[in-house]
Amino acid sequence: MPVLTLNAADALQRLDSFDAVIDARSEDEYAHDHLPGAVNWPTLDNAERASIGTIYKQVNPFEAKKRGAAIAARNIAAHIERHTMDKPRDWKPLVYCWRGGNRSGALATILGAIGFQVTLVEGGYKACRQALVADLPVQVARLRMQVICGPTGSGKTRLLRHLENQGAQVLDLEGLACHRSSVLGHIPGVAQPSQKRFDTLIWNQLRHFDGARPVFVESESKKVGNLRVPDPLIDAMRSSPCIDLRLPDQERVALLLEDYDFFVKDPDFFCRRLEALTELRGKAVVADWIRRVREGLIADVVMDLLRQHYDPTYAASIERNFRQFGQARVCALPDRSATAFAEAARQVSGDCA
Repeated sequence: MPVLTLNAADALQRLDSFDAVIDARSEDEYAHDHLPGAVNWPTLDNAERASIGTIYKQVNPFEAKKRGAAIAARNIAAHIERHTMDKPRDWKPLVYCWRGGNRSGALATILGAIGFQVTLVEGGYKACRQALVADLPVQVARLRMQVICGPTGSGKTRLLRHLENQGAQVLDLEGLACHRSSVLGHIPGVAQPSQKRFDTLIWNQLRHFDGARPVFVESESKKVGNLRVPDPLIDAMRSSPCIDLRLPDQERVALLLEDYDFFVKDPDFFCRRLEALTELRGKAVVADWIRRVREGLIADVVMDLLRQHYDPTYAASIERNFRQFGQARVCALPDRSATAFAEAARQVSGDCA
């Protein structure tokens, strides 16, 4: 069966209509970013791709193509044996590589020769990336955002989770970024995705949202850890209606000790992270915090962090950046209990329906 071709923009719009999306690039290319739902069938793996690239530059392109074709043929045969023996004749995969050239073309040709209904992306991942970046503002523009504001420890992420559990549309940027969006927000042992991967994860969520219903999102800054929130999205968030989430200070401290329990379990790690605040708060203040952490007074230090660092920074940022915060609906919780957050979620979703 002949291989069909599709331009990148149309491929993104029709992504969910295929039975499989196959990324024929190497493992590292795939890990850096890939189309939503794509599986990795490397035509050349990491080491093979590097080796063929060296031959291409140091020997000549013809020799590289010969050796590359031999390796690719073996790899494609293995993928077919491993992944396609249970597939029916009407199986419809979408296939792409870096620029829609040799790697995906070879795989698509063989799958088409078998009789599968194969579609090849023109321009490959590179063209899809460009199309995705162009479509992001389109997706943002059709949505109605509701921004959950509140100082550190007020439970914004917990409220998002309860909203999602109750069926609301939620965009959890910190979850997608694998970071809690502050100088102390690094999660031990968890690496952040690449910027391109972050963009793709955001776009994939946005495209599935119903434009007739609100989308709840937390009041983030432009960066979540090392990752930048796409400009069209941060601009839309900053011009959207806000909800002012409030929680008593002692409850905020207790919530943070629960959510950042790795600092409680590893005071040395907490102290190392506190050192990052030296430039902002001064050596004497940070040294005192570190001393008290080592003495076991972590709750007291957290309260100081809120009052001396996070709350003033938050107040200045929220007033400066979120234009509708002055008209925000107040959502005051008595405590950090699941019951309180569930009731707040019901209230918020009802008010914003």
